[in-house]
Amino acid sequence: MNHDISEPGPRRVGQVKEVTSLTNPIIKDIKALSQKKERDETRSFLAEGLKLVIDALELGWTIKTLVYAKAAKGKPHVEQVALKTIATGGLVLEVSEKVLSAITRRDNPQMVVGVFEQRYANLRDMTPTLGQTFVALDRVRDPGNLGTIIRTADAAGASGVILIGETTDPFSLETVRATMGSVFAMPVMRASVAEFIKWQKATGVQVVATHLAGAVDYRTIDYRRKPVVVLMGNEQAGLPDELAKEATALARIPQQGRADSLNLAIATGIMLFEARRHLLTLDGKA
Repeated sequence: MNHDISEPGPRRVGQVKEVTSLTNPIIKDIKALSQKKERDETRSFLAEGLKLVIDALELGWTIKTLVYAKAAKGKPHVEQVALKTIATGGLVLEVSEKVLSAITRRDNPQMVVGVFEQRYANLRDMTPTLGQTFVALDRVRDPGNLGTIIRTADAAGASGVILIGETTDPFSLETVRATMGSVFAMPVMRASVAEFIKWQKATGVQVVATHLAGAVDYRTIDYRRKPVVVLMGNEQAGLPDELAKEATALARIPQQGRADSLNLAIATGIMLFEARRHLLTLDGKA
């Protein structure tokens, strides 16, 4: 891409803006996406890395702004993504490493960052079929846990992640990083406790919940007879009674040793892969 370098400050040439100042209003708006309030108001979020941006575009996500470092200019994949962004009405920014570091809050940032439009699936539109598995998370608080669970759900072949109640933001920078791109492949839904229970009863799914009072070994449950929802409680408080009493089965993961609990993402991964064990093959084909 050719740039006219005769003008000082931000400039648009060939539909690419070159920005070197941290005070540029567009950069300020992008930096503000580190705050949930701004993400919610603009329905936008940041994703770092060329691979994530390419994956998102291939999966049909709407890119609002593409930001790439000067050092990435001329690289074929970056050029292709820039052209696709422009073709769909998005903005392309070529920035200094200092600007990119400020956006991502990293000293050694990825060379490419995309600003995308948020997307939630609608729980009411989900009609689970035999062989499908969902993860439901009650008030998950830790962005690293949520991102890891979304990534794990994707790896296990799950059909979606349901966020119940007030949860951490699935589109925060920390969560998106932890998903390693799976946020673009895994449908994410939001629901209140009442909405989740209503959906559960209407669809007849089998809800397997982990609970300290669970008397059933998670390995002994029959996950084949119905679509399954693996229901996991909050990191500190566990599962509330109103959700626990609606579960088809209250399960426990047997433990040995001094640790009295498992990390939420680890426990969810164990449950998910057991629930889908009969469907998983080494060639990735169900």
